[in-house]
Amino acid sequence: MSNQKLIINRELQTYQCDRYGNMRPGILMNELQGMGDTHAEMLGCGRTFIHETNIAWVVTHYLVDIVEMPHNGEMLTYSSWPAVQDNLRATRDFEIRDADGKLKVRATSQWVLIDLARRRPCRRGDLIKNTWENDGVRAYDRTFEKFPNFEAEKTHVFKCRFDDIDENQHINNAVYAVWATESVGYEYRDSHELQRIELNYKHEINPTTPEVFIDVKIDDNVTFHRIRTNETPENAIVICYWKAR
Repeated sequence: MSNQKLIINRELQTYQCDRYGNMRPGILMNELQGMGDTHAEMLGCGRTFIHETNIAWVVTHYLVDIVEMPHNGEMLTYSSWPAVQDNLRATRDFEIRDADGKLKVRATSQWVLIDLARRRPCRRGDLIKNTWENDGVRAYDRTFEKFPNFEAEKTHVFKCRFDDIDENQHINNAVYAVWATESVGYEYRDSHELQRIELNYKHEINPTTPEVFIDVKIDDNVTFHRIRTNETPENAIVICYWKAR
């Protein structure tokens, strides 16, 4: 198929950047999610498919390697494609490059199909007959392994905002990255640059949840984050890798 790979070019805008002119983590995660949503629709298994079948794609992992965070005003090329698939899981890869073709970000993600009525996983082959091959090309060839446990040093509390809710009626995936990177505190965040972010989503968060707790451990340039609610002891685990500015 000619549309096995989605490629979009656009300039990074000021409102998408932080105080240093670098793309904000939440914007980065939204860009990846947007690429996946757009391409899935082109391939016949996106928003239209979801509304017709009451089936949704749910992400379990994002592994994102930031070679160099995109900067304000850069013309960027975003690429995404289905990389690996079996009857239970689908892997989607991503790349972001600058105008000279220099790699800025590479990422991989794992997805499962969920029956929205039963909130149970579905077998992919029962619903989607097409398969897509990309000759084994990977942006970031990683396996999706269990994240390590950790002892928290502090807990940060966030409120669920109305604008955090997506069309699937739960907190949007990109918000978890914002919670994690904000929970390290201002001084740490101001003195460090994000190099890698890895997310393992376990349980969705109901939009009526009044508070979300982020347990944090800071181990030099690696930070660990457990996102939980009063109802669920572990909604997601996030690991961030940083370098000092």
